[in-house]
Amino acid sequence: MSNVKLAIIYYSSTGTNYKLAKWAEEAAREAGAEVKVLKAEETAPQQAIAANPAWKEHYEETKDVPKVTLNDLEWADAFIFSTPTRYGSAPSQIRAFLDTTGGLWFNGKLVNKVVSAMSSAQNPHGGQEATILSLYTSMMHWGAIIAAPGYSDPVTFSSGGNPYGTSVTVDQDGNMLEDVEEAVKHQARRTIEIAQMVVNGS
Repeated sequence: MSNVKLAIIYYSSTGTNYKLAKWAEEAAREAGAEVKVLKAEETAPQQAIAANPAWKEHYEETKDVPKVTLNDLEWADAFIFSTPTRYGSAPSQIRAFLDTTGGLWFNGKLVNKVVSAMSSAQNPHGGQEATILSLYTSMMHWGAIIAAPGYSDPVTFSSGGNPYGTSVTVDQDGNMLEDVEEAVKHQARRTIEIAQMVVNGS
């Protein structure tokens, strides 16, 4: 039985989705996966980053995290995306990377990859579900297999009830308002479980 290769791909301006990605990494490694945590390249102007102390601090703290590449998508059996919402969709940093995947898509290199997604916003109905669904729409074009958590574990209810993927509300001070750590870890384990079935043909 081959170990699943998982790419956790995130974008985070002030750290929320980086924290979600690290929780997913912890659970995936415990489940036996080979894991890469990768960030989408920052495309915002340096002036905008410098004007926001929390953004600048997180940017500096994570400067050594590798940037995701097309080779990472080809390498991985499964992906977990973690991203804030921007007007009900993924931010431009994530979209810009997805827009480079046409060559892999055209050559069938993304077919049967297993994918799951998580999101955050500043209020409970700020577009988290729409963001996750918009990512899944792109993955459907790839021919990927979506590993949504659904209600496969009671933790989904206790963490906010989003069946499409773990989502969290973040206040103005950067505090998560729901306790989602266990939901993230369940989602990561479920993604690995499904990917294991695909990789090993069971």
